[in-house]
Amino acid sequence: MKHLLFFCVLMTSTFFAKAQVIDNTPDSIGKALMSRPAPGTTRIGSHPVLFLIGNSTMRNGTLGNGNNGQWGWGYFANKYFNHQRISVENQALGGMSTRTFYTDLWPAVRQALKPGDWVIVSIGHNDSADFFDAKRARGVITGVDPDTMVIGKNERTQKMDTVYSYGTYLRKYITEIRAKGAHPILMSLTPRDAYDDAGKIIRKPQTQWAAYIAAVEGVPFIDLNDISGRKFDQFSMWKKKYHFYGDHIHTSAFGAELNARSAAEGIYYSSHPLLAPLKEMMVNVELPTCSVQREAGKPMVFITGDSTVKNKDNDENGMWGWGSQAGMIFDAAKITWANEAMAGRSTRSYLREGRWEKVYNSLQPGDFVLIQFGHNDICSITDPKERGVIAASYDTCHVYQMEKDGRYELVYSFGWYLKKFIDDVREKGATPILLSLTPRNEWPNGKIERRNDTYGKWYRDVVQATGVEFVDVHNISADFLDKKFASKDGVKSKKRAAKYYNNDHTHTSKIGAQMNARSVAKGLQSINSKLSGYLK
Repeated sequence: MKHLLFFCVLMTSTFFAKAQVIDNTPDSIGKALMSRPAPGTTRIGSHPVLFLIGNSTMRNGTLGNGNNGQWGWGYFANKYFNHQRISVENQALGGMSTRTFYTDLWPAVRQALKPGDWVIVSIGHNDSADFFDAKRARGVITGVDPDTMVIGKNERTQKMDTVYSYGTYLRKYITEIRAKGAHPILMSLTPRDAYDDAGKIIRKPQTQWAAYIAAVEGVPFIDLNDISGRKFDQFSMWKKKYHFYGDHIHTSAFGAELNARSAAEGIYYSSHPLLAPLKEMMVNVELPTCSVQREAGKPMVFITGDSTVKNKDNDENGMWGWGSQAGMIFDAAKITWANEAMAGRSTRSYLREGRWEKVYNSLQPGDFVLIQFGHNDICSITDPKERGVIAASYDTCHVYQMEKDGRYELVYSFGWYLKKFIDDVREKGATPILLSLTPRNEWPNGKIERRNDTYGKWYRDVVQATGVEFVDVHNISADFLDKKFASKDGVKSKKRAAKYYNNDHTHTSKIGAQMNARSVAKGLQSINSKLSGYLK
């Protein structure tokens, strides 16, 4: 199993102790350039290029591929643009300020610009620094004053240098982009992991400066800092924290994807007329949702899980998931339901494939979500199925490299993924209900197998940590099967119980699915869940 030596224990005082951030500086430009496309080389025929100008919050690490557990939002920006019409080039580099990008990297980008291209300038996190020090010399003068400047010897370049204001550098980018017939877009910075007394994300002062310059110069301005900030303000503190990794500014994949979507939404929903041609080349901006039919006055229950919840569900003699039998237990006159489970999925793959996002985006206050995973979670983490998780209930994660394509992923524990689902549901004003996994047709010592020392413990740890409602389907169904088939001969018991299973020891027949559905109903009633009021 290939993995990198990055490790974190989330939500503890040691969270930031282990992860080391490589903040690229001009001294590492040569190495970094080898991993970035040469400016303009992604151009397809005469199609335009969208150039991204920024720092590590846009492109993180020398390779920019998340191998340090951090991603910049530029890594995910291309998913929002039609590749048949425009290419997206992330020319950002960690450690750069508006000034050092302009002096060291901008000339090559400027040379590659052609009429009709687009340039997003979102940079400034590193601008509050020394003007002329030997290591970076990247500081700029605060504000937008076009006349202020500081002249001195740059110890890094060993040459005399002139430092201008933040606003002056933005003006330089705008002027030179327009001179090449391209279109500039100013964008404010990404939020930091910093909060005011009310727990709201602190907004950056560069926002006002960039907005002012954009207004004066007639350039589209996207307030990325506020668009992402307003999303963060809706999150629990636990959720806010995992959008960052290693420190208080650099984002995990969660944070980078959030900022990429915010940037796309800012462009797509802007009323600025100059953005109209770019908006026509955008895709995937509207939030994905489940295809469900709501009925007025009725809440919905979303059912999530794996093949034990949703299988082929169409052959009387085939394999069935219990979610197909939801009509046995729920009263259609009071509630509607959607079986959003998918065979073969783990908590991790269900999330990574965007299936959870559709459920999350579909939730309304008063809804319910049944969460049942486990059968596919504790397996290889890096193999082509990419569904294994860390076998633990506490919050932990590692950076792993996938075997299929060399991609890096920050993989969390089984308990962490469950907590994320629970937290997301509550954020939407809906009720999460955790279900333990269905029992397998295995009969050690003549009694059905119980996995209470592994999954059972992890479920209960999560319940204790979150206070989520918990239906112990595993033991309810196991009690039923034990009562019917337990014996001194485990082989005999397995054969007798086989009618509740199909194809193997995990997947259920139709009557097995019905058994598990009844267990769900029984469990809801036993804990006096509000959802039990919608049962038949």
